[in-house]
Amino acid sequence: MAESELVPVPVQVGEKRGCSEDKEEDAPAKKPKVENDCENGGPPHQDESEEPEGEASDGEEDGETFADMMKHGLTELDVGILKYVSDHEGFSGILKERYSDFVVHEINKQGKVVHLDDLSIPAEAEEVPEAEPQPKECDVLTEEQKKQLGELQFFKNKEGNVSIEIMDDTKEKRTLVHKAIKTQFPGLETKTEEKDGRKFIVAYHAAGKKALAEVKTTAAPRKHFWPKNRGSFCHFVLYKENKDTMDAINVLSKFLRLRPNMFSYMGTKDKRAITVQEIAVLKITAERLAHLNKCLMNLKVGNFCYKNHPLKLGELQGNHFTVVIRNISGTDEQVHQAMTSLKQTGFINYYGMQRFGTTAVPTQHVGRAILKNDWNEVVDLILKPRPGAEKEFLVRCREEWAKTQDPEAALKKLPNKRCVEGQLLRGLSMYGKKNIVTAFGQIPRNNRLMYIHSYQSVVWNTMVSRRIEAFGLKAVEGDLVLRGTAAHVLTAEEAETHSIHDIVMPLPGFDVIYPSHHIGKGYRELLSADGLDIDNMRHKVKDYSLAGAYRRIIIRPSDVHWEVIEYDDPRVSLVHTDFEKLENKPAPVFNKEGKYRALRMEFSLPSSTYATMAIREVLKLDTSIKKQTQLNTTWFN
Repeated sequence: MAESELVPVPVQVGEKRGCSEDKEEDAPAKKPKVENDCENGGPPHQDESEEPEGEASDGEEDGETFADMMKHGLTELDVGILKYVSDHEGFSGILKERYSDFVVHEINKQGKVVHLDDLSIPAEAEEVPEAEPQPKECDVLTEEQKKQLGELQFFKNKEGNVSIEIMDDTKEKRTLVHKAIKTQFPGLETKTEEKDGRKFIVAYHAAGKKALAEVKTTAAPRKHFWPKNRGSFCHFVLYKENKDTMDAINVLSKFLRLRPNMFSYMGTKDKRAITVQEIAVLKITAERLAHLNKCLMNLKVGNFCYKNHPLKLGELQGNHFTVVIRNISGTDEQVHQAMTSLKQTGFINYYGMQRFGTTAVPTQHVGRAILKNDWNEVVDLILKPRPGAEKEFLVRCREEWAKTQDPEAALKKLPNKRCVEGQLLRGLSMYGKKNIVTAFGQIPRNNRLMYIHSYQSVVWNTMVSRRIEAFGLKAVEGDLVLRGTAAHVLTAEEAETHSIHDIVMPLPGFDVIYPSHHIGKGYRELLSADGLDIDNMRHKVKDYSLAGAYRRIIIRPSDVHWEVIEYDDPRVSLVHTDFEKLENKPAPVFNKEGKYRALRMEFSLPSSTYATMAIREVLKLDTSIKKQTQLNTTWFN
């Protein structure tokens, strides 16, 4: 099938919307995510953002344009993404021109689409620990003190503090002041100090480096009263703009002074998007969370309720997408054919480009080296100098490693030691270059598994392309279907009663079977060419033993709707978001005739499937950053 001449590209980054841009730039490093393009319900393990923002230098630039740097990246051909299921003609368009063009609503395990539509605090019959009436929290702070605390809260005095003298000192009065500051000014922390015989409560910003240095980080958390009849977990809806899930949780945990692992969720969501999902946190009141809405940037929380259980990864049923493709070239008839095919037939359930990284060293190559037990190759692939988009300090680190092979010297070139390179170098420094397996273990487990999962994914993509090429869109003898959790090989007679939507293909591992036709033999040949034995997928290190899994080869989205809209102002949002509805802002109004045409589509997908692969099927495009950048650089010029 012919590719369209222009492809979607996440290009224009600056976008001003209802929530102003977040200034929390010193949030902890985000965790990677697993097979996720906003739609994932699996455990987080890979940074899958489609745009190159994760690779942008915050140090010196080497002068290359982004297009020059991305010429070393992957294309879909490199990761086995080769086929389409429909025969309509592709057309051009721009995907994610604005992050508000990609809106994702989680579908919870009850099948309900999650929305942020209520900011109120739930009424409940709380047990009151003390019967005596207490002064209201707002009564214990003067207006001048509130002004000073407000300035401290909003970073105007980040490294300073505010001291409040406690007159007629009692423990009860101090407790009220502590509580009033933390409740009314989220992000501030307090401590009691005594000076010249007088008691002061000192408020400081939890994000201030000097303030943090002065506080014992190992101090036990204070115990707050929690009613027995209230669920231990506060569940809430998180609305976020242009921020990934772990970044958002890091911001919340900083303001609430919690560890990030106190939060639980069902799936991670894409950064360059507007997303809505459910989060749970242990023993934090809805009131404290609601107060954060006064100071959160690009985030809102609401729809609070208390339950007795956290959320678990993968519990969601899927995600509902609203996607805008701007500047489309297709006729109304082309759009109708493409969307009707998506609704009736679906798309090939490929692992998307986010699975394989954006740098010149693909993650699946590291995964293959791990599975081959070639640990020197693992270190070389991760640390060696590479062409393409790199932060300047990473370039210097790699050059130092190539020159000296000294992990401590290379580590000194990194201002942030939490990146994969820094974690591996720290491990090599601690355990030596003769104990690479242990050194590699310094990288968080999810990040390590990312590498071998990406290898499995490229094998799956490649074999599914061969399966579609060989047999098309019908079930055939030797194909696999699931019966419960076990796979069954179809006979010729059984194949007549099944459709392509029933067929699964295995990710390679020790606990799966393979199709009995020649595609099954292709798995063995492919792994053998990579130096691996398909009959021995157990690894000396248990974490790297691959059990395998089954994945449907064709996915048919549900709740598919679309419309072609015309507009004049490219800066205007074309989607009415939950936040805009809460603010009573009007929905976008479209012209009957306009300068520009856009395709606005909605559809729902199960977890662990990639929305970009559905969009690829509609537009007939290569979704890789490399290809998008090449074609769109020409287009913008």
